[in-house]
Amino acid sequence: MTDALGSIDMPERGRSEDETAESQKKPRRGGKRGKKGPFARLALFYRQVVAELRKVVWPTRSQLSTYTSVVIVFVVIIIGLVTVIDLGINRVVGYVFG
Repeated sequence: MTDALGSIDMPERGRSEDETAESQKKPRRGGKRGKKGPFARLALFYRQVVAELRKVVWPTRSQLSTYTSVVIVFVVIIIGLVTVIDLGINRVVGYVFG
């Protein structure tokens, strides 16, 4: 009996036995990368990191100072908001249980 997807034991119709045998082989591991030693792979990783860092668009000094000041102002605002909420919850808990 087969289900909607077909039988697991039987190959699909239209495929020859050679195609079925090829699809059941284990895939090869590594290729060129698998044959390199650990230092060669480390050097390849380092070269790829440097290549990616060259693609980065670095901000100018004025952009960096603007971004930094925006982040600091945002953090101060969030700290104030959390402090106000914390004090409010503290007073409510003190009123209910105190």
